[in-house]
Amino acid sequence: MNSPRSLLHGMVQELHLLRSEGVERLSVSAETLTALRERFAGSSTSADETPSPSASTRASGSSRGTAKQSSGVRGGDVPASPEPLAAPGRERRVVATSRAETGEAGAARATIPPPPTVSLRSESRAEQWEELRTEVRSCPVGSGQILPGKQLVFGNGPLDAPVFFCGEAPGAEEEMQGEPFVGPAGQLLNGMIRAMGLRREEVYIGNILHWRPPTGKAYGNRPPTDEEMAYGLPYLRAQVDLVRPRAVVALGGTAARGLLGLETKGRMGELRGSWHSLGEIPVMITYHPSYLLHHDSVRSKRKVWEDLLSVMETVSLPISEKQRNYFLSALGS
Repeated sequence: MNSPRSLLHGMVQELHLLRSEGVERLSVSAETLTALRERFAGSSTSADETPSPSASTRASGSSRGTAKQSSGVRGGDVPASPEPLAAPGRERRVVATSRAETGEAGAARATIPPPPTVSLRSESRAEQWEELRTEVRSCPVGSGQILPGKQLVFGNGPLDAPVFFCGEAPGAEEEMQGEPFVGPAGQLLNGMIRAMGLRREEVYIGNILHWRPPTGKAYGNRPPTDEEMAYGLPYLRAQVDLVRPRAVVALGGTAARGLLGLETKGRMGELRGSWHSLGEIPVMITYHPSYLLHHDSVRSKRKVWEDLLSVMETVSLPISEKQRNYFLSALGS
């Protein structure tokens, strides 16, 4: 019989996969919650490894609910985003919780005001970018959402970049360094960019939201809410207007929905690989790099690569025969 730890590991991996495909909520019955609670009730954890019973949740491409230790268990919507796995040798008790028990998962510390109007007064594009960067990094709304010692994160890259990569929000590493995509997903994105024949310094990378969505915890991430994305979008759109890329790559379902207003009720598999538009700029939807971190198959890599090949063709980047055939031999093609 599988141990609680192995069952938990499998469940977390499946939630990571669903989250990467754009699934944000799962409907869980009261019976299922009761069964999960009973199944993991015997799992031992030391006091310092037990998560705080905070009502908030959060995760970078992943988050998890913590349940109240009450006798009443109710069904409801559970965030489809698990917390990243604990370090080897460390096991955490995970008990599913309903949305009714926690309220809005990962609710922000303060009410998010209506989206701002961005008006840049400088004359040159470089000066406007610096003006926008200063405005974002001094944003009182964003500053009120982050923990002391953390940073707001603005996009970076040249203003003549041919490609603009857009994610959803910073994660733990990003808010520490104040730069987008510097964690594990960022390292993988760097490799994807190199495979296109470009360097990170030649593309622009940003997020819809310039702060890490708060959870009330020191660990984990969660996707931004609609209100958070609406607040961050004017700043993101201003960056796109300044860069004027020949193509935008929306990384993941949340970025696609926030950037394009798409209804992502279907999985990312139904959205990726398709072109849309942001004004006159073509937008390609593909998987977030975190999807490949948790779904590391040659077939998945080939799908993302086909999306990037399409981007390369659109922005007139040279494509070698070797590049066209990446991953095909491993698929038996």
